[in-house]
Amino acid sequence: MPPPFFHRSRRPRWWPENEPWPPQGPPARPAWRQRSRFFVGRFVALFLFLALFTVGGCALTLWVTVAASRAAGIPAGAVPFLGFSAFVVVTLSFVSALRGLVRMTAPIGDLMDAAGQVEAGDYATRVRERGPREVRALARAFNAMTARLQSDAEQRRNLLADVTHELRTPLTVIQGNLEGLLDGVYPADEAHLAPILEETRVMARLIDDLRTLSLAESGALKLHTESTDLGVLLGEAAASFRGQADAAGVTLTVNVAPELPLLELDPERIREVLGNLLSNGLRHTARGGALQITAEAAGEKNARVTVTDTGAGIPPEALPRVFDRFYKSADSDGSGLGLAIAKNLVVAHGGEITAESAVGKGTRLEFTLPLERKDF
Repeated sequence: MPPPFFHRSRRPRWWPENEPWPPQGPPARPAWRQRSRFFVGRFVALFLFLALFTVGGCALTLWVTVAASRAAGIPAGAVPFLGFSAFVVVTLSFVSALRGLVRMTAPIGDLMDAAGQVEAGDYATRVRERGPREVRALARAFNAMTARLQSDAEQRRNLLADVTHELRTPLTVIQGNLEGLLDGVYPADEAHLAPILEETRVMARLIDDLRTLSLAESGALKLHTESTDLGVLLGEAAASFRGQADAAGVTLTVNVAPELPLLELDPERIREVLGNLLSNGLRHTARGGALQITAEAAGEKNARVTVTDTGAGIPPEALPRVFDRFYKSADSDGSGLGLAIAKNLVVAHGGEITAESAVGKGTRLEFTLPLERKDF
């Protein structure tokens, strides 16, 4: 509301042209801030009530003390001392209650303000851990929640940027070739139609990989487990890459320990894991190199599968990121999803996957699978 001495219908000459007339009041506080102020106001009212109660308590205590001292025959000179002592005790109790009230309300007010900021989309909001132990635990949980929300938001943005980048290349090839065919620049023969078909397959594989990765990361991936001979599964996976390995001049071998029992797993998903590991190994192993698959027991509860190559290896600074989504080396022509998918599929089975590598000496990728039956 404008001040009462301003006339609403007349604009003063000195009033700036770019300012509205009549002047507007301050912007309304966000709803979450109003709720926070209302919450603190209620505690202020409670404090005033406690203050009145304390004053009344002091007066009553003094009266009771005087009456009791007279009835007990206490000398009149000691009455003021007793009254003062009672007043001090009540006052200290009130101060202690006030401090506890402040310690409780201030952190909760911070949490309410921070929750409003998170509601507005600011996931970087954090609150200071203070107050009673329970309130500190609440603040700690709130900070962990906002950190997770911030991380998820960043991952979504990064995923959108990565997917956009990966889809742009095949779409550009398809669009360029189709425009050339329609304009008559290229003839509609196999040499010009085959690249279009190949790029559509690249897009289909990328979309399938993204779907698998999304389901695995969200915990919604359904595993169709059955009793599986791991040795047979490894042999079938190696057989599907045998022709590619021979053409690349890479020796591909499989070694399986004879004592391995049947495992309860999803053979299609584990075959997908092996396919990603073998494809990655063949891609980075030069002619004359070797690629080996081994399977053995790892203690009493796990089976261990290892894929070792004699390729160029992974630099130390890149090794911690090999299982990250869309991370790939500069000379790789893959999508950067293979190892990320392999990790999530292994974890979905209750296992773990690790990578060891040295530049110029090759790479060792190892994952474990539980031997006991699990309810997926």
